[in-house]
Amino acid sequence: MYDIEQIRADFPILGRTVYGKPLVYLDNGATTQKPRQVVEAITEEYYNTNANVHRGVHFLSQQATELHEASRETVRRFIGARSTNEVVFTRGTTESINLLASTFCQSQMQAGDEVIVTTMEHHSNIVPWQLQAMQRGIVVRVVPMNDRGELLPGEYEKLFSPKTKIVSLAHVSNVLGTVNPVRELIRTAHAHGVPVLVDGAQSIPHMPVNVQELDADFYVFSGHKVYGPTGVGVLYGKENWLDRLPPYQGGGEMIQHVSFERTTFNELPFKFEAGTPDYIGTTGLARALDYVSALGMDSIAAHEHDLTQYALQRLREIPGMRIFGEAAERGGVISFLVGDIHHFDMGTLLDRLGIAVRTGHHCAQPLMSRLGIEGTVRASFGLYNTREEVDVLVAGIDRVRKMF
Repeated sequence: MYDIEQIRADFPILGRTVYGKPLVYLDNGATTQKPRQVVEAITEEYYNTNANVHRGVHFLSQQATELHEASRETVRRFIGARSTNEVVFTRGTTESINLLASTFCQSQMQAGDEVIVTTMEHHSNIVPWQLQAMQRGIVVRVVPMNDRGELLPGEYEKLFSPKTKIVSLAHVSNVLGTVNPVRELIRTAHAHGVPVLVDGAQSIPHMPVNVQELDADFYVFSGHKVYGPTGVGVLYGKENWLDRLPPYQGGGEMIQHVSFERTTFNELPFKFEAGTPDYIGTTGLARALDYVSALGMDSIAAHEHDLTQYALQRLREIPGMRIFGEAAERGGVISFLVGDIHHFDMGTLLDRLGIAVRTGHHCAQPLMSRLGIEGTVRASFGLYNTREEVDVLVAGIDRVRKMF
């Protein structure tokens, strides 16, 4: 049974008030709140097992190393990777994409070679490739979408050429909520001999993901969006691909032997993990993945689907409501505008009612240009949100609408 009250009890922050109103937290697309189990695991390790990992012979270091590597195994199991060699810890989705863009372009691409991205990408999956375009002369090609917020598979197919070296795309749009058909998109790319990076920042917290079933070559996500701590994330890569890529940063941990004449690099995944890792953060991430696994990703997906459908129904009752993104397959993200009310004004006034939503371009300015707008209000749902909170949101929007 999906016991929403018991779940909410695990998140103390949901019991606080904002401006004298009960907090209604609907900014989960930006970051999720943390269950006490995650916070307690972090506190426990700092108090009892804090020591640098991998290089120490003393008891605490060995214990901390065991926890850190057990967390890597938790991630491997959660995403269905073949081996822990394929799980690289990073600071988050952004660093994971930058790591891959840099090392892949350095070793696998030359001037004139092409990367395919989509219209609905977050800036973190656009700008790293543009930096490589400036530095190495690669070309960024863009998959268009229709007015419903769905990618056009025929146009995607046309973008492939002998110069196409990699595809990099979002699993779920952080603005439209569109769930892209990544399995089919990967299959098309592989038919052309092209690997695929999937940005899973908005999918990992909301649905079951198995990287082997998707046949993704690379998959990235952030801990803080899946109820874990900030500053830790994951780059999954097929071992045969990671073996081909050079290190991203130099320093301790990523080496086997260093002399002034020559350095040899460590085995996977440590080749990509220079310096002291956030071993406390990886423990927190593992506890977060354990937490959502215990609830069941299918159960979470079903709860959020019901909530999203209810919210769409209620929001459409509001005069002047414009919802952006009408894809057949969508996640728990709803971006909207009401009449001529500026998104910032709407978000600010909702905040005074205790309702936390996101406003602006959501780090997706090219998508905003495609939609012909500057920004939206975005409500994004998590596993602890309720229909009653949706009702509060709808009432708040209607109250603001009447003020204008």
